[in-house]
Amino acid sequence: MSDRLLVLVRHGQSDWNLKNLFTGWKDPDLTEQGIREAKDAGRKLKAQDLSFDVAFTSDLTRAQHTLKLMLEEIGQTGLPTTKNLALNERDYGDLSGLNKDDARKKWGEDQVLIWRRSYDVPPPGGESLKDTLARTLPYYVQEILPGVLRGQRTLIAAHGNSLRALIMVLEKLTPEQILKRELATGAPVVYRLNADSTVASKVDLAG
Repeated sequence: MSDRLLVLVRHGQSDWNLKNLFTGWKDPDLTEQGIREAKDAGRKLKAQDLSFDVAFTSDLTRAQHTLKLMLEEIGQTGLPTTKNLALNERDYGDLSGLNKDDARKKWGEDQVLIWRRSYDVPPPGGESLKDTLARTLPYYVQEILPGVLRGQRTLIAAHGNSLRALIMVLEKLTPEQILKRELATGAPVVYRLNADSTVASKVDLAG
């Protein structure tokens, strides 16, 4: 009986999270708090006696740095790792780099809320959550899931929206349900899958 282990971790706090900026595909690194969160995530995984065969991360520094710190904590620094922009954060387009309060002044609170919290309305020049899912899901199905189903214990360090796209599929959530789902930074979510790729168990290691 293979483990079919899949662990999802949102990166630790980034410099732009701290400054309340729309980040998207921009590439700030972790803050001191984000470094602590990433190390803490690694310690939580170690406390669960979890180890991995492969890891996946995005093309962005904050996710890669989070993964590196977690692997140091669990003693797996040489783990085979694949980086791919399919796992990047949602692209916020013209909002990228803007302070969220400034964006509200420019476009109005209601419009910014629609861009942030609707499923299929993208900001100017950017992606909606639906667009992010259309980018992330095929990569998961083709490149990640087959390994998990073969028993490769898999760790993914990525972003709030790319991971929410995966969670939507794993947990069979509606667009309305996924919009309400928040992912804490540096908080591992541990799934074990059935042979048909559905979720057998889920443990949230937040807190």
